[in-house]
Amino acid sequence: MKIALGPLQYYWPRVATLEFYAAVRDWPVDIVYLGETVCSRRHELRLSDWIEIADMLAEAGKTPVLSTQVLLESGNDLNILRKITENERYDVEANDMGAVQQMKSKPFIGGPFLNIYSKPTLDVIAAQGATRWVMPLEMSRAGLTQLQQDRPAGLQTEVFAYGRMPLAFSARCFTARNRNFPKDNCQYVCMDHPDGLLLETKESQAFLTINGIQTQSALVYTLIHALGDLRDLGVDVVRLSPQSQHMDQVAAAFRAVLDGRESADDAHRRLVPLMPAGPCNGYWHGRAGLDMVQDGEVVVTQAQDARTPGVRTRAA
Repeated sequence: MKIALGPLQYYWPRVATLEFYAAVRDWPVDIVYLGETVCSRRHELRLSDWIEIADMLAEAGKTPVLSTQVLLESGNDLNILRKITENERYDVEANDMGAVQQMKSKPFIGGPFLNIYSKPTLDVIAAQGATRWVMPLEMSRAGLTQLQQDRPAGLQTEVFAYGRMPLAFSARCFTARNRNFPKDNCQYVCMDHPDGLLLETKESQAFLTINGIQTQSALVYTLIHALGDLRDLGVDVVRLSPQSQHMDQVAAAFRAVLDGRESADDAHRRLVPLMPAGPCNGYWHGRAGLDMVQDGEVVVTQAQDARTPGVRTRAA
């Protein structure tokens, strides 16, 4: 089973981003998704920069994939989409049906935001040229089991296995609104929150994480205990979503479990202190997303404030 590093969801300074991907060359990951998928106002890196990073990673033996933006809002967004889908050098992850149409039946990866929940949808995406699909984040083991039985021949499956879950996108920028800035003059405040901005309820319970126009889970989704199940189900790739610190150790832990050099329990204990918030895996077990299930029992978890960077915000 291969390990993929998902696209960077946060807005980091240019130097920090370049240093991050330079380090990725030595990490035990096979596939690296690149590009801006959240907000077109994030201009630290342009498409040409992402392609240069792809070249560097390809030379290091990785398989780069260019990811398309999820929510397109302008003509410039469409122009960048066309450039990505028309490139002849690297695979493309299509994150909306417009990108699927732009691929014009060329091979592509169907991203998690295509919302593939049924065999008819999977058949349509495969007929459009998909060579791999990414399971929606809310899907359970039972749902994946059914689709694995029904998937078209030759279509690979990828599962989001680590990171804060990207749950929704909006035309409104919540991070800018938190600072009373309009979206068109946001002052790029996303850069102040390298792992997103935690949102809490009035009862001080972790609720969500806001990341510009994207809403994420407050807790960190982890399927490290499910890697054996994923292998048994015929999953081809597990995806790890980048975080600002300790990502090399996260990748190493998943690789160690997949290679049989470490137990899932030991790796999980090693990972929890490295997470920007507490762990969860409820969706996989058909439960509420914030639940953490271990050995068949639910462990109640909340985001750990001491390890959550950024300003804490309470829900109104």
